[in-house]
Amino acid sequence: MVSARQRRIYEILEKSGGSNDWASKLCDSFLAGLIVLNLIAISLESVDRLAAVYHSYFLAFELFSVVIFSLEYALRLWAAPASRRAKTPLQARLRYAFSFHGLVDVAAILPSLIAFFATGADLRWLRVLRMLRLFKISHYNSALEDLISALRQERSSFAAALYLFLIAFFIASTLMHLAERTLQPEHFGSIPEAMWWSIITLTTVGYGDVSPISLLGKAIGGATALMGVCTVALLTGIMANAFANQVQGRRTIFEAEVAHALEDGTITEDEQRLLEELRARFEFSEEYARAIIDLTREKLQEGSGNPPSNSA
Repeated sequence: MVSARQRRIYEILEKSGGSNDWASKLCDSFLAGLIVLNLIAISLESVDRLAAVYHSYFLAFELFSVVIFSLEYALRLWAAPASRRAKTPLQARLRYAFSFHGLVDVAAILPSLIAFFATGADLRWLRVLRMLRLFKISHYNSALEDLISALRQERSSFAAALYLFLIAFFIASTLMHLAERTLQPEHFGSIPEAMWWSIITLTTVGYGDVSPISLLGKAIGGATALMGVCTVALLTGIMANAFANQVQGRRTIFEAEVAHALEDGTITEDEQRLLEELRARFEFSEEYARAIIDLTREKLQEGSGNPPSNSA
C-alpha cells in the first residue's frame, strides 16, 4: 500500500509533478543546478593550481553534493512504489534501481564514496567517473530518451545509412593505403593506419595533419570527401526526420487525449490532471497545450455543428 507521503515525495522528485507544483519545480531546479555546479567544480579541480589552493572548498562542496545525491537516491528508492509501474513495492524499487536513471544515480555517488574510504591511493581517475553526474540531467530533460527512441524507430534506415558509411570508410582506407603506402608509410603504411585519415575526411572534419601527396591519392581524397558529404548528410537527415517524427507523435498523442476528454463537452479534474501530466512529460509549454486544446475543441464543435464554446 502506497502512503500519501510516498506519493507526495514521488511527485516532488519526478519531473511530471505538474506546472502548479512549486515544490517539484523548486526541487528540479535545485538538483539540476547542483549537477551543473558539480560539473564545473570537477573541471576546475583538474587544474592543479586551483586544486592546491582551493582543495578544502572543493572537498566541502563534494561532501555536500554526495549527501544530497545520496538522500535523493534513497528517497527515489523509497517512493518508487508510487510510480505504479510494478505490482509490488519490491518490484518497483528493483525496477528503479536497475533502470538507466537508477544506475546513473548510483554512479553519481559511488566514485566519491570510493575516494573517501580508499585513502592513500591515487584515485584521480575517479574525477572522470564523477562526470557521469552529467547524465542525471536526464531526470529533467528527455533529450537522451528522445535520441534513443528516435534511433529505435528509424533503426532500419539508420542501419542502412551507416552500412553505406562503413563501405565508404573501408574502401577509402584500402585505396589510400595502396596509393600512399610507399610515399607516406608512417601514415598509410597499413589499412588501420589509413583509417584515421579516412574517418576524418568522410566526416568532413579535415584536421590537415595527414593528407595525400600523390596525384592518385588526391583523386581518392576528393572522391572520399564527396562520399562523406553524401553519407553524413544522409545520417543527419535520418536523425533530424526521426526527431521531427517524435515531436509530431507527441502532438498526436496529446491531441487524442484532448479529443477523448472533450467527448462530453467538458474536461473534468481527472482529465485535466492527466493532460497536465502529459504536457509536462512531453515538455509542451502551457500556451502550446492550451492552443492544442482550443483547436481540438473547435474541430469537435464544427464536426457536431454546435457553435464554439469558451467553457473549460
